[in-house]
Amino acid sequence: MRLGKVVCDPNRCVGCGLCEELVPCPSPGDCVGCGACVLACPHNARRMEAAEEERSHVKITVDGEEFEVPSGITIKRALEICGFSFGIFPSEGDLQAPCETGGCYTCVVSVDGKPERSCVTAVREGMRIELRPPDDYLPLRVFHGPQPHTVGGKATPWWIKGDRYIEVAIWVAGCNLRCPQCQNCTTTYDGRSKPSTPKEAAKALTLARRFYGVQRMAISGGEPTLNRRWLVDFFKELRRRNPDPEARLHLDSNGTLLTPDYIDELVEEAGVTDIGVEPKGVYPETFMRISGITDEALSRRYLETAWGAIEHIVDRYAERVFLGVGLPYNRAFITLDEVHDFGRRLASIKPDVQVCVLDYFPTFKRRDIRRPEVEEMLRVKKVLEEAGLKTVIVQTRLGHFGP
Repeated sequence: MRLGKVVCDPNRCVGCGLCEELVPCPSPGDCVGCGACVLACPHNARRMEAAEEERSHVKITVDGEEFEVPSGITIKRALEICGFSFGIFPSEGDLQAPCETGGCYTCVVSVDGKPERSCVTAVREGMRIELRPPDDYLPLRVFHGPQPHTVGGKATPWWIKGDRYIEVAIWVAGCNLRCPQCQNCTTTYDGRSKPSTPKEAAKALTLARRFYGVQRMAISGGEPTLNRRWLVDFFKELRRRNPDPEARLHLDSNGTLLTPDYIDELVEEAGVTDIGVEPKGVYPETFMRISGITDEALSRRYLETAWGAIEHIVDRYAERVFLGVGLPYNRAFITLDEVHDFGRRLASIKPDVQVCVLDYFPTFKRRDIRRPEVEEMLRVKKVLEEAGLKTVIVQTRLGHFGP
């Protein structure tokens, strides 16, 4: 049986320590092939290699049924060997493990009566695993913040962006994408920090709102939509603590998991008032370059789910939800021709929708790119306006330029 182990290339490793700081290695002395450190390494110094060595086996039980699996692997891998499936979308698979770095806590199972993350926990002899977490389990997730913001996110109305605090936000760990130029990698790949319940996160954000005297409360990431139960409970608790009509509840998402039923639950049941969606582009090959997803079929599905989210929000919630659409820009991964096509497609849905273009700068695994100059971002703005969009904001090193 081909199983994997991580090896480190000493010629690439610079000793930054990010893998140790962020990644909850399940077996530091003997790699079990979870791959979290591979995903988090900003210098591509770690890679997964097939390990052909003979392994002993351990006995485990899953929902009362006994199985024998190789030692030195994760619970997730053991469950896959036992025939259980892992999905990415919330409703698919026996379980979901969308981030695979331990930060989103979507893949939690019960191990000997205690909650454990299946993606970063090593299997051991005699484990009693139940696919459902313990009955008293409260969903968990790592988050950073809260922090005040003068600009906000994609769905922060352009006319209030400025030089004063207008919003408080938290950023959650874990993402289903693998963007090599991730602009928030130390949050995205943090699986080591102490996780919090939805109530704890909502309380922290509410206190920050009161302290800074703002009306807007946001969640970004990482990707907030990964752990659906946590996110819905978080917004419900946030609305309970902030029942006043001035309170705005803002979800900043890449949109790749925002199916219509998920959007309906967030708006109708959890009280979300503002949603930002970022399709990354128009064409699958561009989406793959930006997102780092190498599976073309999955990339197409992610891309169309994000565009479908925009259409659903416009069609069903135009009067209830403030929608903002994001477009990451850097000439290294998207052309002005595709920017124009992006504008035409979006204008055909809603020409006056707010569009925020983000000037992606060199960071994480893509330190070779150059941050766009102000003049280039203004050209992008003009291209989108010529395509029919009426409300375009571009982010630059000198600040935001609006309509």
